[in-house]
Amino acid sequence: MAPRIPTLDIRRFTHPESPADRQAFVDELGAAYREWGFAGIRNHGIPQSLIDEAYGVFKDFFALPEETKKNYHVPGGGGARGYTPFGVETAKDSKHFDLKEFWHIGREIPDDSGYRDVMPPNLWPDEVPGFREKGYALYQALDELGSQVLRALALHIDLPEDYFADKADFGNSILRPIHYPPITADDIPNVRAGAHGDINLITLLVGASAAGLEVLAHDGEWVPFTSDEDTIVVNIGDMLQRLTNHVYPSTIHRVVNPPGDLARQPRYSVPFFLHPNPDFLIDVLPSCVTADNPSRYPEPITAQGYLEERLREIKLA
Repeated sequence: MAPRIPTLDIRRFTHPESPADRQAFVDELGAAYREWGFAGIRNHGIPQSLIDEAYGVFKDFFALPEETKKNYHVPGGGGARGYTPFGVETAKDSKHFDLKEFWHIGREIPDDSGYRDVMPPNLWPDEVPGFREKGYALYQALDELGSQVLRALALHIDLPEDYFADKADFGNSILRPIHYPPITADDIPNVRAGAHGDINLITLLVGASAAGLEVLAHDGEWVPFTSDEDTIVVNIGDMLQRLTNHVYPSTIHRVVNPPGDLARQPRYSVPFFLHPNPDFLIDVLPSCVTADNPSRYPEPITAQGYLEERLREIKLA
């Protein structure tokens, strides 16, 4: 039987029937992340209507003419906000660019914030009614869900439950609506998203419209993970892997091209990349250092410094 990445009911953590049930959820979630770096989260409380409406406005944007979309591309901006055209992002060490275009929505912060120099204002497409309202509502909902997942993960590694609360409350988190256009040629070397690990703390993927996500298991096998419609896929990013000294692994994953006529269909997905605050120092947690797992990262680095280093590797900076 093929290995299966677990899907867990987060109500056992947010609205537990007993303290023992809450602890069992923490144990099961932690075990899933230690093994896979991935888990599915269901009963997350985000209304399906909000997800559907957000997908609707995102699809409306990607259907606009190329020249209109490119008005929202910021040259030299590293794709931090607005539109990134097809054929730009390239997975680390890959020869071929990914087959996708995308938009970035970031956190809304005051202009006098100390983070404004690294967290620019959002752009919003005038041509798509409701884009800002629906897009940012989904951003906030996923930000809140992500904070609950981080609470459970903190408990699993013997940190206070609220350890991340003041370390990600102004995180440079990104909601990324993605459009993978139909593939119209056979035998192309590119894939929709090359094998990669995410940069951030955790990623929440809501409602991919087609199969294609695959996760690299410890034994080298690529394991498909197509979630049910009501499930949000949450995976560990490289920042959390580094902070926890690989106790939580940032698992390599990819989006493969579907076979036959399915490749002629577009694919949409919307990941939320949850980041810590830009000045958070990523320094290996003492609770994650043991004789069997000595510290792999003696030099700490700020979240912003790490982000800039990684964006250069994937051709976005």
